[in-house]
Amino acid sequence: MLDNIRIVLVNTHHPGNIGSAARAMKNMGITRLYLVQPKNFPSFEASQRASSASDVLKDAVVVDTLADALEGCSLVCGTTARLRSVKWPQVDGRECGELIHTESEQHEVALVFGRERSGLSNDELELCQTLVNITTGEAYSSLNLGQAVQVLCYEILMASRKNTVEPVAQEPVDEKDTLATNDQLEGMYNHYMDALTDLNFFGKRNPEHIMRKLRCLYGRARPTQREVQIMRGILSYAQGRRTQTPEK
Repeated sequence: MLDNIRIVLVNTHHPGNIGSAARAMKNMGITRLYLVQPKNFPSFEASQRASSASDVLKDAVVVDTLADALEGCSLVCGTTARLRSVKWPQVDGRECGELIHTESEQHEVALVFGRERSGLSNDELELCQTLVNITTGEAYSSLNLGQAVQVLCYEILMASRKNTVEPVAQEPVDEKDTLATNDQLEGMYNHYMDALTDLNFFGKRNPEHIMRKLRCLYGRARPTQREVQIMRGILSYAQGRRTQTPEK
């Protein structure tokens, strides 16, 4: 459902781009806008560029961190202007539309756009489970923020129009068996970092490299809330055993 989809803009510099993004969203039936530390908002220029989408701007949620904007989401797709060497799943715009539509039928989903000049940082991309790259012509691949939002929101809308079959009624699912949210996953990653540090696991290994591998692993696995609880229970047990074992 389109109501379960958030468009997240990170550190947008030009207020006009926020307005253009809001207009692009409303054109495609998506209305939930989150702004992470915008440089200038609210502003007259943003309202002017939004045209009849002023309601999207009025209801926009302004937050201090990307993690705040992603709270409660089970899937986060981050846009990137270039294909990355990291092992995150990477999709094109059409695949992104299908993925977000399917996920949003039952869960909260976020589509994240970075800064106009530099995009999303590596740390911000690590909060995403999937990276999105919009296919363009080879001669000139640059899209402005409003264009990028328009393209991907269009793909989401078209995916929703293709899948209009009435869903089959299903048995109620225990909340703990639903997919873990982004903030629950981040809590688990922080727990991993603390536990592995306590256990002296890292040694000469690079903690950032190992944690990135764990993020990739769980990003592919898409664990449930119950599975995250189990993993955190194992980590807590290992930490407890460590404190009970005398140093030799």
